Amino acid sequence: MRQYLEALEYILENGENVSDRTGVGTRTVFGYQMRFPLTYSNFPAVTTKKLAWKSVVGELLWFLEGSTSEPRLAEITHGDKTKNTIWTANFNEQGVALGYTDGELGPVYGSQWRDFNGDGVDQIASVIEQLKNNPDSRRIIVSAWNPSKLDKMALPPCHAFAQFKVINGKLSCQLYQRSADMFLGVPFNIASYSLLTHMLAQICDLELGEFIWTGGDCHIYNNHMDQVKEQLERSPRNGPILEMPEFTTLEELLDTKTSDYKLVGYDPMPSIKAPMAV
Repeated sequence: MRQYLEALEYILENGENVSDRTGVGTRTVFGYQMRFPLTYSNFPAVTTKKLAWKSVVGELLWFLEGSTSEPRLAEITHGDKTKNTIWTANFNEQGVALGYTDGELGPVYGSQWRDFNGDGVDQIASVIEQLKNNPDSRRIIVSAWNPSKLDKMALPPCHAFAQFKVINGKLSCQLYQRSADMFLGVPFNIASYSLLTHMLAQICDLELGEFIWTGGDCHIYNNHMDQVKEQLERSPRNGPILEMPEFTTLEELLDTKTSDYKLVGYDPMPSIKAPMAV
């Protein structure tokens, strides 16, 4: 994960001070890319602070089942619908403001992935079908960005668009993230889409290629500066081994649990706490 630390350094050195929706203020660059080779033996989990792995897996399974309920996310991640999740604050702020109740978040990621625009278009099923039957296609895409539904979402998609590509039997994924909270969000997003690529490769009997992260508005919040500088004083350790269950279909994948996915040998440095801008 040296690439990630280099991104933080680049933004500190080359970014400009920019105001933002939250009112916190940021150090920002527009446009940045990182590439991560994917292997089971060196999963791209940040080691210079602790990654919330259980939350990464829980949210991804939540997306894949098409849910938009924050209590359901808590149930998948923690086994308890009353626990807080990374989406709790979004429901309490934007969800409630939109008139939603009982933890409903509107047509966010899971809805668009599995039932785009409410029209029955299952993008995940389509990706699997194309990877199996037309792997040379340049149209193997999952889009969470749906302009007709943005005003109904508790949070418009930050990681908006993913393209999958098979070259010589190896599956790669490139993510476009329109808005990138570099300290809190991006390590989480790298792990999430890397895991998704592993999942799809297993279902489609493909080898692993790369995960390419492309950011639009790449920013460090002003109240994360001390935390970023602390992290940059740390040297990354070796990445962990990913262990995950066997499955050959999307339905079998959706029967798995958060606890089925393990990072073996993961030895991160202590967590660095920072507030989330909402």
